[in-house]
Amino acid sequence: MSPDKLWLETPLIRSTHISSLLGCNVYLKLDTLQPPQSFKARGISHYAQHAVRTHGPGVHLIIASGGNAGLAAAWAAKVLGVKCTVYLPHAASQSTIDFLRKDGAEVVIGGDYYLQALQRAQQAVEADPNAVMVPAYDDPILWEGHASLVHEIKSQLPEGNAPDAIFCSVGGGGLAAGIMEGCRAVGWDDVPLVAVETHGSNCFYQSLSLNEGPFTGKVESRKVPEGTSAEYNKEHNVTVAHIAKLTSRATSLGATSPSAGAVEMALKRSGGVKSVCVSDELAMQACLSFTEDHKTLVELACAVTLAPAYNPTLFRALVPHIDKPATVVFIVCGGFKISLEDLKEYERIVEAEFAAGGEWDVAFNGQGIKIPKVR
Repeated sequence: MSPDKLWLETPLIRSTHISSLLGCNVYLKLDTLQPPQSFKARGISHYAQHAVRTHGPGVHLIIASGGNAGLAAAWAAKVLGVKCTVYLPHAASQSTIDFLRKDGAEVVIGGDYYLQALQRAQQAVEADPNAVMVPAYDDPILWEGHASLVHEIKSQLPEGNAPDAIFCSVGGGGLAAGIMEGCRAVGWDDVPLVAVETHGSNCFYQSLSLNEGPFTGKVESRKVPEGTSAEYNKEHNVTVAHIAKLTSRATSLGATSPSAGAVEMALKRSGGVKSVCVSDELAMQACLSFTEDHKTLVELACAVTLAPAYNPTLFRALVPHIDKPATVVFIVCGGFKISLEDLKEYERIVEAEFAAGGEWDVAFNGQGIKIPKVR
């Protein structure tokens, strides 16, 4: 491990299974393990190191999290030898709480949603002069750490072979912002980014729809969905969506509003952002297929990225035909919220979906797409 970073470089592998299915070169960036080999570990440890340099070894790191960001903060604090407190919503699993405590973090449960846990954490920071709030997704220092993914991908791909698209999941937009930042640094700003969310946890998609950009039709003709409010952010000159209630089971995507800075970057980048929403059930199918093909468990918030990988019709809509076999990269970010019991439940749910027939409902840059249900 380099002395200037805490995370470990992760492998980039060519997937024989998915490459064969899609007829192109598909690479998987496997940030699938727990810290120090996770994308959260990259950004959060980078931020934690900055906090220690700025405030000294007595700094108290405080973070609000649905789980994965808290795990990264607890790990980074343990390595750096500083205090860490993680605020979690009530829905946090006991296994997550136990894992955090094993890494030496203090755990505080407060609020039904991430936003309420964040409010409790902010109050704690205000009351402690040594405390620093560690952002879960909304800070340029965090994005610098996440950007290391792209630097590694460039060194790991065959020389001179820039990808034709990069796929990632998006909640609050921290990972997407890091990828955009990394692409800009390595000269890949023209590489399209495909950002995938689930219906019911799609604040990034809804925010893009409220601004001039990749979505079809005029902004004024796009209606704000029921249960969502719009707020103008003066600093970044964008409008962001605030979702009152999250209904997706991909809880690690559970930001009620995205980073305004990430939205601004997405709207301005030359390669553009293709914003996609799929159902939980389609993400579950991708999760099961990936587990079978690659013998690796990933939670729904990661599996949503892989939905286009296991659906050629959707993939071709997102990566149009080019003269040579395309090269694409999927960021496989793993996650902690997955178990064998979850997979069994996903199997039952997906089987019921196929038995019911019909098509998958997918949203893509303001358009509705019907995708055949194919096993």
